[in-house]
Amino acid sequence: MAVITTGSHPKALWPGVYAWFGAKYDEHPQQYTKLFDIKSSNKNYEELVEQTGFGLAPVKAEGSSTAYDSHAQGVTSRGTNKAYSLGYIVTREEKADNLYTEVSMQRAASLAFSMAQTRENVGANVYNRAFNSTYAGGDGKELCATDHGSLSGNQSNELATAADLSEASLEDLTINIMDAVNSKGLKISLQPKSLIVPTALIYDAQRILESTLRVDSANNDINALRSMSVIPEVVVNNYLTDSDAWFIRTNAPSGLCWFDREPVQFTKDEDFDTDNAKAKAYMRFVPFWGDWRGVYGSPGA
Repeated sequence: MAVITTGSHPKALWPGVYAWFGAKYDEHPQQYTKLFDIKSSNKNYEELVEQTGFGLAPVKAEGSSTAYDSHAQGVTSRGTNKAYSLGYIVTREEKADNLYTEVSMQRAASLAFSMAQTRENVGANVYNRAFNSTYAGGDGKELCATDHGSLSGNQSNELATAADLSEASLEDLTINIMDAVNSKGLKISLQPKSLIVPTALIYDAQRILESTLRVDSANNDINALRSMSVIPEVVVNNYLTDSDAWFIRTNAPSGLCWFDREPVQFTKDEDFDTDNAKAKAYMRFVPFWGDWRGVYGSPGA
């Protein structure tokens, strides 16, 4: 167990230090809320259950009976709320002998920063593992796959041929979104909400979506993605680890969901025997997905 003692900050026992640095920096704005639909939870786990609709109506011959279709339960995705906790212990002597209040004051801020970073990293990892079959959803497939099973056959939310972010690949993926169907194979109005990219692709994303004319082309053609406002927003996420992978979030309900079971709570106490001061933070949440149609992506070439 790590304990902050007088030996942890020996310079804090003597005057003369002009400034302490490294424990506190400016933070990125909250980003995980751009990756998920934020919801509250009051149970140990939450489930997102698919229900399959009806198919197309067949021709009814004169005098014949109406055909009847089934409306049934499909795949079930379960997200179990996990607890995350971190704290620190300070000896009585360290508290008494530390001459620099800014050192002790920054500890609480550092703890809050660590908890915020934890949320961001856990959320981004859903995307970081989107093409990894080890991390499967309710249908037994990874988040982005070319063979999600359905009652109408396999469906895809990944480019058939992996490609880097470009005007052409972005058009191809948005066409896949526009051609989306439900489990019974009926057309649905799936629309792009945002393009999600790592920091390595921020400038490419801006050029592709904001250029008036075609990107990297001498042809005097309009940029159709921009003129039609196909993708309303570019979301840059600092916690995506693959510099080539990119995603498009859609308006599919119950797609990527974030359930907050218990918000971040900060508590402190003192140990009677040692006089050590303790402080800790605790939170419970789970990010996961139900309908894989909530995001389309490419791992890059």
